[in-house]
Amino acid sequence: MRVALIILLALSGCARAPVTGRRTLTLVPASQMNQLGAEAYQEALSQTPRSDRSDWNEMVRRVGSRIAAVSGAEFDWEFNVLDAPDQVNAFALPGGKVAIYTGILPVLQNEAALAAVIGHEVAHVTAQHSAERISQTMLVQLGLAAADLSLKDGKQRGMLMGLLGLGAQVGVLLPFSRLEESEADEIGLHYMAEAGYDPREASELWKRMGAAGGAAPPELLSTHPASETRVLDLASQVSDVSTLYEQSDKQESRPIAH
Repeated sequence: MRVALIILLALSGCARAPVTGRRTLTLVPASQMNQLGAEAYQEALSQTPRSDRSDWNEMVRRVGSRIAAVSGAEFDWEFNVLDAPDQVNAFALPGGKVAIYTGILPVLQNEAALAAVIGHEVAHVTAQHSAERISQTMLVQLGLAAADLSLKDGKQRGMLMGLLGLGAQVGVLLPFSRLEESEADEIGLHYMAEAGYDPREASELWKRMGAAGGAAPPELLSTHPASETRVLDLASQVSDVSTLYEQSDKQESRPIAH
Protein backbone atom coordinates (compact mmCIF):
# COMPACT_ATOMS: atom_id res chain seq x y z
CA MET A 1 0.00 0.00 0.00
CA ARG A 2 2.83 2.40 0.89
CA VAL A 3 4.56 1.67 -2.43
CA ALA A 4 1.35 2.40 -4.35
CA LEU A 5 0.99 5.71 -2.53
CA ILE A 6 4.57 6.69 -3.39
CA ILE A 7 3.94 5.85 -7.05
CA LEU A 8 0.78 7.96 -7.13
CA LEU A 9 2.53 10.90 -5.49
CA ALA A 10 5.39 10.61 -7.96
CA LEU A 11 2.92 10.87 -10.82
CA SER A 12 1.28 13.98 -9.39
CA GLY A 13 2.29 17.57 -10.11
CA CYS A 14 3.15 16.89 -13.74
CA ALA A 15 0.91 19.67 -15.05
CA ARG A 16 0.25 23.31 -14.21
CA ALA A 17 -2.94 25.34 -14.21
CA PRO A 18 -3.05 28.24 -16.69
CA VAL A 19 -2.56 31.79 -15.35
CA THR A 20 -1.91 30.74 -11.74
CA GLY A 21 0.84 28.25 -12.55
CA ARG A 22 -0.24 25.99 -9.69
CA ARG A 23 0.92 22.40 -9.94
CA THR A 24 -2.09 20.18 -10.53
CA LEU A 25 -2.73 16.60 -9.49
CA THR A 26 -3.79 14.55 -12.52
CA LEU A 27 -3.80 10.78 -12.22
CA VAL A 28 -6.47 10.16 -14.86
CA PRO A 29 -5.57 10.42 -18.59
CA ALA A 30 -7.03 13.44 -20.37
CA SER A 31 -8.47 11.21 -23.11
CA GLN A 32 -10.45 9.25 -20.54
CA MET A 33 -11.68 12.42 -18.83
CA ASN A 34 -12.77 13.91 -22.16
CA GLN A 35 -14.72 10.78 -23.03
CA LEU A 36 -16.42 10.77 -19.62
CA GLY A 37 -17.20 14.47 -20.03
CA ALA A 38 -18.78 13.97 -23.44
CA GLU A 39 -20.93 11.09 -22.15
CA ALA A 40 -22.05 13.03 -19.07
CA TYR A 41 -22.85 16.06 -21.21
CA GLN A 42 -25.08 14.09 -23.53
CA GLU A 43 -26.86 12.63 -20.51
CA ALA A 44 -27.43 16.13 -19.12
CA LEU A 45 -28.80 17.32 -22.46
CA SER A 46 -31.18 14.36 -22.57
CA GLN A 47 -32.51 15.16 -19.09
CA THR A 48 -32.97 18.92 -19.48
CA PRO A 49 -34.30 20.39 -22.74
CA ARG A 50 -32.30 23.01 -24.56
CA SER A 51 -33.78 26.48 -24.66
CA ASP A 52 -35.64 27.39 -27.83
CA ARG A 53 -34.66 31.05 -27.45
CA SER A 54 -32.45 31.68 -30.49
CA ASP A 55 -31.18 34.99 -29.07
CA TRP A 56 -29.99 33.35 -25.85
CA ASN A 57 -28.35 30.47 -27.73
CA GLU A 58 -26.60 32.85 -30.12
CA MET A 59 -25.38 35.03 -27.25
CA VAL A 60 -24.00 32.16 -25.17
CA ARG A 61 -22.24 30.60 -28.15
CA ARG A 62 -20.78 33.95 -29.25
CA VAL A 63 -19.46 34.84 -25.80
CA GLY A 64 -18.34 31.26 -25.22
CA SER A 65 -16.41 31.18 -28.49
CA ARG A 66 -14.53 34.38 -27.58
CA ILE A 67 -13.62 33.04 -24.14
CA ALA A 68 -12.55 29.66 -25.55
CA ALA A 69 -10.40 31.37 -28.19
CA VAL A 70 -8.37 33.39 -25.68
CA SER A 71 -7.93 30.33 -23.45
CA GLY A 72 -5.74 28.79 -26.16
CA ALA A 73 -7.05 25.33 -25.29
CA GLU A 74 -7.93 23.08 -28.20
CA PHE A 75 -11.06 21.22 -27.16
CA ASP A 76 -14.24 20.39 -29.02
CA TRP A 77 -15.96 23.32 -27.32
CA GLU A 78 -19.72 23.26 -27.03
CA PHE A 79 -21.93 25.87 -25.37
CA ASN A 80 -25.64 25.28 -24.77
CA VAL A 81 -28.50 26.97 -22.92
CA LEU A 82 -30.61 24.54 -20.91
CA ASP A 83 -34.22 25.40 -20.13
CA ALA A 84 -34.37 25.23 -16.33
CA PRO A 85 -35.73 28.48 -14.85
CA ASP A 86 -35.26 27.22 -11.29
CA GLN A 87 -31.55 26.50 -11.77
CA VAL A 88 -29.40 29.58 -11.06
CA ASN A 89 -26.30 27.80 -12.21
CA ALA A 90 -23.95 26.69 -14.99
CA PHE A 91 -21.53 23.80 -15.39
CA ALA A 92 -18.59 22.60 -17.44
CA LEU A 93 -17.33 19.10 -18.16
CA PRO A 94 -13.96 17.82 -19.40
CA GLY A 95 -13.38 18.20 -23.10
CA GLY A 96 -14.94 21.67 -23.37
CA LYS A 97 -18.62 20.99 -22.70
CA VAL A 98 -20.35 23.98 -21.09
CA ALA A 99 -24.01 24.58 -20.21
CA ILE A 100 -25.80 27.66 -18.92
CA TYR A 101 -29.18 27.21 -17.20
CA THR A 102 -31.85 29.76 -18.06
CA GLY A 103 -32.41 30.44 -14.36
CA ILE A 104 -29.11 32.30 -14.10
CA LEU A 105 -29.77 34.73 -16.96
CA PRO A 106 -31.91 37.22 -14.97
CA VAL A 107 -29.16 37.44 -12.34
CA LEU A 108 -26.48 37.98 -14.97
CA GLN A 109 -28.30 40.95 -16.49
CA ASN A 110 -25.62 41.65 -19.13
CA GLU A 111 -23.13 39.96 -21.43
CA ALA A 112 -20.07 40.91 -19.39
CA ALA A 113 -21.49 39.00 -16.42
CA LEU A 114 -22.19 36.08 -18.75
CA ALA A 115 -18.52 36.25 -19.82
CA ALA A 116 -17.53 36.03 -16.14
CA VAL A 117 -19.59 32.85 -15.71
CA ILE A 118 -18.38 31.28 -18.94
CA GLY A 119 -14.79 32.30 -18.16
CA HIS A 120 -15.10 30.54 -14.81
CA GLU A 121 -16.50 27.38 -16.42
CA VAL A 122 -13.91 27.35 -19.21
CA ALA A 123 -11.21 27.72 -16.54
CA HIS A 124 -12.45 24.55 -14.84
CA VAL A 125 -11.84 22.75 -18.14
CA THR A 126 -8.43 24.24 -18.96
CA ALA A 127 -7.14 23.71 -15.41
CA GLN A 128 -8.34 20.06 -15.47
CA HIS A 129 -10.20 20.49 -12.21
CA SER A 130 -12.42 17.45 -12.75
CA ALA A 131 -9.42 15.16 -13.20
CA GLU A 132 -7.75 16.74 -10.20
CA ARG A 133 -10.82 16.28 -8.03
CA ILE A 134 -11.03 12.61 -8.96
CA SER A 135 -7.30 12.20 -8.31
CA GLN A 136 -7.58 13.86 -4.91
CA THR A 137 -10.44 11.54 -3.99
CA MET A 138 -8.40 8.54 -5.12
CA LEU A 139 -5.55 9.51 -2.81
CA VAL A 140 -7.88 10.09 0.13
CA GLN A 141 -9.55 6.71 -0.43
CA LEU A 142 -6.13 5.07 -0.65
CA GLY A 143 -5.15 6.64 2.66
CA LEU A 144 -8.40 5.54 4.31
CA ALA A 145 -7.92 2.01 2.97
CA ALA A 146 -4.43 1.91 4.50
CA ALA A 147 -5.82 3.15 7.82
CA ASP A 148 -8.59 0.57 7.65
CA LEU A 149 -6.04 -2.23 7.34
CA SER A 150 -3.97 -0.95 10.22
CA LEU A 151 -7.04 -0.62 12.48
CA LYS A 152 -8.71 -3.90 11.59
CA ASP A 153 -8.16 -5.43 15.04
CA GLY A 154 -9.06 -2.32 17.03
CA LYS A 155 -12.25 -2.26 19.13
CA GLN A 156 -12.99 1.34 18.16
CA ARG A 157 -12.19 0.89 14.50
CA GLY A 158 -15.61 2.08 13.24
CA MET A 159 -15.49 5.31 15.21
CA LEU A 160 -11.90 6.06 14.20
CA MET A 161 -12.61 5.42 10.52
CA GLY A 162 -15.61 7.74 10.71
CA LEU A 163 -13.46 10.47 12.21
CA LEU A 164 -10.79 9.95 9.57
CA GLY A 165 -13.41 10.19 6.83
CA LEU A 166 -14.82 13.39 8.30
CA GLY A 167 -11.33 14.83 8.66
CA ALA A 168 -10.54 14.02 5.04
CA GLN A 169 -13.76 15.70 3.90
CA VAL A 170 -13.46 18.88 5.97
CA GLY A 171 -9.68 19.10 6.03
CA VAL A 172 -8.77 18.01 2.49
CA LEU A 173 -11.59 17.62 -0.04
CA LEU A 174 -13.71 20.69 0.81
CA PRO A 175 -10.75 23.12 1.05
CA PHE A 176 -9.44 21.67 -2.20
CA SER A 177 -12.80 22.24 -3.89
CA ARG A 178 -12.86 25.85 -2.65
CA LEU A 179 -9.32 26.33 -3.93
CA GLU A 180 -10.39 25.15 -7.39
CA GLU A 181 -13.41 27.46 -7.41
CA SER A 182 -11.27 30.45 -6.44
CA GLU A 183 -8.72 29.48 -9.06
CA ALA A 184 -11.44 29.22 -11.71
CA ASP A 185 -12.59 32.73 -10.73
CA GLU A 186 -9.07 34.09 -11.15
CA ILE A 187 -8.38 32.34 -14.46
CA GLY A 188 -11.84 33.24 -15.74
CA LEU A 189 -11.21 36.90 -14.90
CA HIS A 190 -8.14 36.83 -17.15
CA TYR A 191 -10.10 35.16 -19.93
CA MET A 192 -13.00 37.63 -19.86
CA ALA A 193 -10.65 40.64 -19.79
CA GLU A 194 -8.59 39.34 -22.70
CA ALA A 195 -11.78 38.57 -24.62
CA GLY A 196 -12.86 42.20 -24.24
CA TYR A 197 -15.38 42.04 -21.40
CA ASP A 198 -15.09 44.47 -18.50
CA PRO A 199 -13.58 42.45 -15.61
CA ARG A 200 -15.17 44.75 -13.00
CA GLU A 201 -18.48 43.06 -13.77
CA ALA A 202 -17.28 39.78 -12.21
CA SER A 203 -17.38 41.07 -8.63
CA GLU A 204 -20.66 42.90 -9.33
CA LEU A 205 -22.13 39.61 -10.51
CA TRP A 206 -21.22 37.91 -7.25
CA LYS A 207 -22.88 40.66 -5.30
CA ARG A 208 -26.07 39.87 -7.20
CA MET A 209 -25.55 36.12 -6.80
CA GLY A 210 -25.14 36.55 -3.06
CA ALA A 211 -28.36 38.54 -2.89
CA ALA A 212 -30.22 36.01 -5.04
CA GLY A 213 -29.08 32.94 -3.12
CA GLY A 214 -30.77 31.48 -0.08
CA ALA A 215 -29.19 30.31 3.15
CA ALA A 216 -25.70 28.90 2.58
CA PRO A 217 -23.63 26.58 4.79
CA PRO A 218 -20.59 28.01 6.59
CA GLU A 219 -17.70 28.42 4.18
CA LEU A 220 -15.70 25.78 6.09
CA LEU A 221 -18.34 23.17 5.19
CA SER A 222 -19.00 24.34 1.63
CA THR A 223 -17.59 23.26 -1.71
CA HIS A 224 -17.52 26.93 -2.83
CA PRO A 225 -16.13 30.10 -1.29
CA ALA A 226 -18.74 32.42 0.20
CA SER A 227 -20.14 35.06 -2.17
CA GLU A 228 -18.62 37.78 0.01
CA THR A 229 -15.19 36.16 -0.34
CA ARG A 230 -15.53 35.96 -4.11
CA VAL A 231 -16.60 39.61 -4.37
CA LEU A 232 -13.54 40.77 -2.44
CA ASP A 233 -11.11 38.46 -4.23
CA LEU A 234 -12.33 39.36 -7.72
CA ALA A 235 -12.39 43.09 -6.97
CA SER A 236 -8.79 42.89 -5.75
CA GLN A 237 -7.69 41.08 -8.93
CA VAL A 238 -9.12 43.58 -11.43
CA SER A 239 -5.90 45.61 -11.50
CA ASP A 240 -4.00 42.44 -12.50
CA VAL A 241 -6.02 42.14 -15.71
CA SER A 242 -6.61 45.82 -16.53
CA THR A 243 -3.88 45.85 -19.18
CA LEU A 244 -5.39 42.78 -20.86
CA TYR A 245 -8.74 44.51 -21.00
CA GLU A 246 -7.36 47.81 -22.26
CA GLN A 247 -5.47 46.04 -25.06
CA SER A 248 -8.41 43.84 -26.04
CA ASP A 249 -10.99 44.23 -28.77
CA LYS A 250 -13.57 45.54 -26.30
CA GLN A 251 -17.04 44.07 -26.53
CA GLU A 252 -20.26 45.91 -25.85
CA SER A 253 -21.88 44.58 -22.68
CA ARG A 254 -25.42 44.37 -23.98
CA PRO A 255 -28.27 43.67 -21.56
CA ILE A 256 -29.72 40.17 -21.62
CA ALA A 257 -33.25 40.20 -23.01
CA HIS A 258 -35.98 38.44 -21.03
